[in-house]
Formats: sequence, structure tokens, C-alpha cells
Amino acid sequence: MTQERGSVATFKGNPITLVGPELKVGDQAPDFRLNKNLLEEVTLQDFAGKVKLISVVPSLDTGVCDAQTRRFNQEAAALGEDVVILTVSADLPFAQARWCGAAGVDRVITLSDYKDNSFGKAYGVLIKEFALDHRAVFVLDRDNTIRYVQVLSEMGEHPDYEQPIAAVKELLS
Repeated sequence: MTQERGSVATFKGNPITLVGPELKVGDQAPDFRLNKNLLEEVTLQDFAGKVKLISVVPSLDTGVCDAQTRRFNQEAAALGEDVVILTVSADLPFAQARWCGAAGVDRVITLSDYKDNSFGKAYGVLIKEFALDHRAVFVLDRDNTIRYVQVLSEMGEHPDYEQPIAAVKELLS
């Protein structure tokens, strides 16, 4: 049975239901299967040995999601080759590619949860009412242990950008 969590988050002040477990620091990150494009799928194993910052957004075509993805793209340059930044949304892969091209985003890897929302369910960020993933940031170490979690209480708010970047840098030292 899939876990549903109400009273955890809101959209414009209205309660929304998140589907899946509440992940915590120290938990082993669940595997996922996401689309890089319509034909190519990736899993957590595809990023083995890297520190992973996973930025989750409802849709790249909204202002906050756009800003969040651009900000992590800027940060990526200073983090080096041992870090991968993934942006996960339920946008179709070709819409993600179009957005990245238009935005000049070239360091963040966009991945789509459009097929079955399996990432959203596994990471506890699937919004039941919209079938979109709720805004969140996860940092995983090289062994896929969760070292930082931020699930926003209001979908339309910006995440804290400094703390996840600091968590990544700490894992690199």
C-alpha cells in the first residue's frame, strides 16, 4: 500500500497530499528509473561514484522552477567532475530539452518522471492532486546515502540554495 501524507505541504496555501515515504538524512536513497529522453532511461546506478544533488521541481515552465534550475546550473561549474546535479520533473523529455536549450542550461542533467511518477513515489514527493513532483532537494553521497533533505512546505517557494551546496562541498572535502 502506498503511503499518503497530508498536511505536509501546500500549493498557494491549499493543502496537497504527498505520496510516498518521508525520506530522512541517513536513509539509503531509493533507486529510480527516469527518462533522459523518450527512449533512454537512467537509474541511480548510472551516477555511481558521484556525489548527487537532486533538485526536484513541478515543471521547468514555471518561474520558481526555472530560477531553481538555473541557480543549480550556475553552482555546478564550481563543484567539479565528482558531482552530478540532476533536475527531476514530470515534464516530457523533449520539453525539458527545449527548455534547457532556450535557457542555456548545460551542466544540470534534466530527467523526466512522466511515465509512472516512480521517482516521486519512491522519494515521497509525488503530489497526488496534480501527478507532479513537489519541490525538494536531496543530496546523496557516493554510496547513495541521503546526506541532505529539503522538502518545501509551500510548492511555490524557493528552496534554500546555500545549504545543499554546502552539504555537497562537505562530501567532497
